[in-house]
Amino acid sequence: MNYFELFRLALPETIVVLTAFAVLIADVSMREMETRLRFLIGSMIGSLGCVASIFWMLINPEHTDAFGGFLVVDPLTQLIKIGILALTILTVLLSNGSDFTEHGGEYFALILLATVGMMFLVSAEDILMIFIALELTSLSLYILTAFNKRNLKSAEAALKYFLFGSMAAAFTLFGLSLVYGVSGATNLHAIAASLAGKGLDPLLIVAIVMVVIGFGFKVAAVPFHLWAPDAYEGAPAPSAAFIASGSKVAGFFIFAKFMMIGFAGGELEGSGAWRQFVSGWIPVIAIVAALSMILGNLAAIVQSSVRRLLAYSAIAHAGYALLGIAANSESGIASLIYYVLTYGLTTVGAFGVIAAVEQGTGGDKLSDFAGLSRRAPVISFCMFIFMLSLAGIPPLAGFFGKFFIFAAAVNSEVNLGLLWLVILAVAMSAVSLYYYLQVLKRIYVSNPPEGTDKLQISPLLQVVLSLIALGVIALGCAPSLILQFIVRALTQVGVRGG
Repeated sequence: MNYFELFRLALPETIVVLTAFAVLIADVSMREMETRLRFLIGSMIGSLGCVASIFWMLINPEHTDAFGGFLVVDPLTQLIKIGILALTILTVLLSNGSDFTEHGGEYFALILLATVGMMFLVSAEDILMIFIALELTSLSLYILTAFNKRNLKSAEAALKYFLFGSMAAAFTLFGLSLVYGVSGATNLHAIAASLAGKGLDPLLIVAIVMVVIGFGFKVAAVPFHLWAPDAYEGAPAPSAAFIASGSKVAGFFIFAKFMMIGFAGGELEGSGAWRQFVSGWIPVIAIVAALSMILGNLAAIVQSSVRRLLAYSAIAHAGYALLGIAANSESGIASLIYYVLTYGLTTVGAFGVIAAVEQGTGGDKLSDFAGLSRRAPVISFCMFIFMLSLAGIPPLAGFFGKFFIFAAAVNSEVNLGLLWLVILAVAMSAVSLYYYLQVLKRIYVSNPPEGTDKLQISPLLQVVLSLIALGVIALGCAPSLILQFIVRALTQVGVRGG
């Protein structure tokens, strides 16, 4: 493969990188303009660049493995990239009207560079490229978390995120080095071939645990979740939305790919069936999923900040999503992809509403949402859709996301072995309905504070939030809108059944 062919394969990422430079150049040349206008122009340039990248992938479908897994381009990875780019576009558009910084060019450039890291991450099947892409994504997200220099919580959250992320990176790198030492390979397929028939030796057990720790941090699973509440609370609302959506999509996809491809084989997989645990990575994932669902939902009940409520909710949702990995099947990975894409879409919308409320009231407490339906009816209805979807109420996208992933988990083991985990997930979903309804109670039942006027919401923000809400409804009423593309991509790639 020559450099021209490699450039063509990496053209979607290249377009996004060039867009980041274009945003920086445009922002520098417009220093004399009003900040809001510069934000608008920067967001338009960033959105157009992402659209161009999506358009290139749609008209040039590829199925190529470059340099032994360093860049794998196939229908499945392209689908995930399109999903990440769509979430990036929504994040960029929701950033309009923000007043947390005057440096719009740098802000949008960092979002785009984080997107590039995520795109390379989902295309990687070599452990060196996986680590490099993880760090490119993480470094951008650390800075985005600290971008509100006027808020001490932003700096504190970024510092905690960076320290925990650095420690997780060390665990990840140590685990990957052990994987290489045991297998003698860096490509995931070659690793699986080398480990086949060897069984679980102590070094490999340590490697699996280290890898789960590293990826568990990226998806905010218990007990590697401690950074998430502070990051969600302190980061600017658009940054928090991006951390909770795009990075989760990329993180869960590479997590599933690493475990299902790199550690394929009955000796390495084990079993998570109730009272019949067999050593391997599946019981580890099952235990982490159970802890995440329990702690995330119970901790969310006592939160007074809607941001922190969504943070603990995200930890619980990480537990639900891990069921798709524990299922270790084609239906499991299909349901996981549908789940994280719809969850990411819903979370971006929820943080968009929070951003609007913060601009109008100065806070994100539950009390700040009191009587919101009378002060801003459009975004209140959008929040109604987002909260019910996160709770898993039909016919919204969140319901079918949970339904598909629970069904995949139930059917994955002989004699319904993971049924215990599904029962726990259903019970915790019922618990989650309580705190989601607490938010809606403040919005629709509580009276607004005396003397408060209607919130001034920009038309663009209302349009974007309304489109997201319509997307959540449409994907719930007709999940096949994206599920058919997921199943087709999996069939073309040839993912094995579990």
